[in-house]
Amino acid sequence: MLPDVSKHVARVLETAADPSAAVKSSLAASWRRSLTHHGLNPGERAGVRRFDATALRERRDRSASMVALAMPKLDALYQLVGSSGCGVLLTDAEGVVLDLRVAAGDLATFEAWGLTPGADWSEASEGTNGIGTCISEARRVIIHREDHFHARNTAMSCMDAPIFGAEGELIGALDVSSARADQTAGFNRLIAAMVAQTARQIEAETFRAAFPEARILVADAEERDAATLLAVNGDDIVIGATRAARKALGLAASGPVRPMPASDLIGRSEGPAGFDKAERAAINRALARAGGNVSEAARELGIGRATMYRRMKRLGIGENLS
Repeated sequence: MLPDVSKHVARVLETAADPSAAVKSSLAASWRRSLTHHGLNPGERAGVRRFDATALRERRDRSASMVALAMPKLDALYQLVGSSGCGVLLTDAEGVVLDLRVAAGDLATFEAWGLTPGADWSEASEGTNGIGTCISEARRVIIHREDHFHARNTAMSCMDAPIFGAEGELIGALDVSSARADQTAGFNRLIAAMVAQTARQIEAETFRAAFPEARILVADAEERDAATLLAVNGDDIVIGATRAARKALGLAASGPVRPMPASDLIGRSEGPAGFDKAERAAINRALARAGGNVSEAARELGIGRATMYRRMKRLGIGENLS
């Protein structure tokens, strides 16, 4: 059941008008952006803006690589949440829905809400909402019912995670929205964890596809669902890093990575130990397959014998191997 529209509108307007509330609460800050920056009205009755088929096709074409890599992940996520009244949506970097997975029995509800391909769920268009606020703040969000800016959107719960591209840039968002009136905060958090994990899987696939000839190093990270990856070429030079790896290693948040020796970057004491652990494991596996022959192991890893010895020395691997 929807909350009283007038009460919701009054609450949003009062909170958004208070600068101190925006400082204390990210939700209040989003409401304030929606009201003062985007000029939206929380009582607006007009529906969600929709792009026509031609414009939607152009957007899908621009995001074709991400969409193709995401399809199996969307299917898997939908298998987990679809039976509980949830839909799975993929958007582009501007918050326009590119793809939807939803049960036939829930489709009419999602269409009525505007949660369909071609719909514009940017914060500039719809105010505070899962997709738009996730993109605006480039972080995971849960926007539950009355958290929405527009009163007409307060029937839904939305769990979202951003998707970053191979150069750390925002390329889209993954959303699970629920049609259930009895959706609980605990269930929202469970779904949000699955959404974040799936988004990072898409991000990792996108990164690997961007560096098909590179060796990919996987690091430990504070966030278990973070895609913390480095791409290293045959000369042991770092040529790419995911958003999480950039954050962990103090690199620029987006844009091309300045080429540097992997040993210079991952050898920093403040960097995550996971890179060293991953590299040590890869070298030990190659040595095991090669029966301890360093030259053969180096060939398997696609690096020179001298580079192999330098890495082994740095990582403290077998002094007496030849």
